[in-house]
Amino acid sequence: MKGALIGGLLAALATALGTLPVLLSQQFSQRTYDTMLGFGAGVMLAASSFSLVIPALAAARSQGANGWSAGAIVAAGILSGAAALWAIDRAVPHEHFVKGLAGPQARAMKRVWLFVLAIVLHNLPEGLAIGVAFAGSDPVGATALTTGIAIQDVPEGMVVALALRTVGYGRGLAVGLGVLSGLVEPVAAVLGAALITFSEGLLPWGLAMAAGAMLYVISHEIIPESHRQGHEAFATGGLMLGFVIMMLLDTALA
Repeated sequence: MKGALIGGLLAALATALGTLPVLLSQQFSQRTYDTMLGFGAGVMLAASSFSLVIPALAAARSQGANGWSAGAIVAAGILSGAAALWAIDRAVPHEHFVKGLAGPQARAMKRVWLFVLAIVLHNLPEGLAIGVAFAGSDPVGATALTTGIAIQDVPEGMVVALALRTVGYGRGLAVGLGVLSGLVEPVAAVLGAALITFSEGLLPWGLAMAAGAMLYVISHEIIPESHRQGHEAFATGGLMLGFVIMMLLDTALA
């Protein structure tokens, strides 16, 4: 539980650090913004593969499941995690953030808040993933996962603050909301650790569901947003770099 809390707080701190360039009035091009989004997607993709799916399969096998059964458990967990995040995404009343506005400004505001909410929603499975990982028997792997998530949380905090600045929010408020977007992670990390500690049999399910939620966000939110402005090549390059860095972190620290 203590490791999960510390890991979640480190991820939240990384998000806060990412907002500093906005606080210092640094400007970034849309191309840089999209490249950083792609980088975050790559880190999350590698984390879901090497730090969640593979350990989930190993955990299921260690509990007596054969190859097919372990695969079925993890597959069901991945689909359940994605379905849960889809339901949350559908239930969030996005339109309330732009009530009373009209025209292009309303559309821009809604798009930005949809993106900010997507970041907050995907911080939830990230935090759960940290907690679930620390509840397992591989502290090195949990540390690698936390490191990878923290790395991609730095540009994440920055893009949240930048997105809010683009639609007219003040520097201080944009930075404050960027910092707040990361605070869900320590709460979710403790929750994830508590659930797995309550029942060890939930470990493969928890790992797989966290992976499914992360995969949903990567495909549904981050990649489309990073490609929307026509910088697909840079976003894809960022994704590849993020994936490789996270893979090296996970395998080298294992």
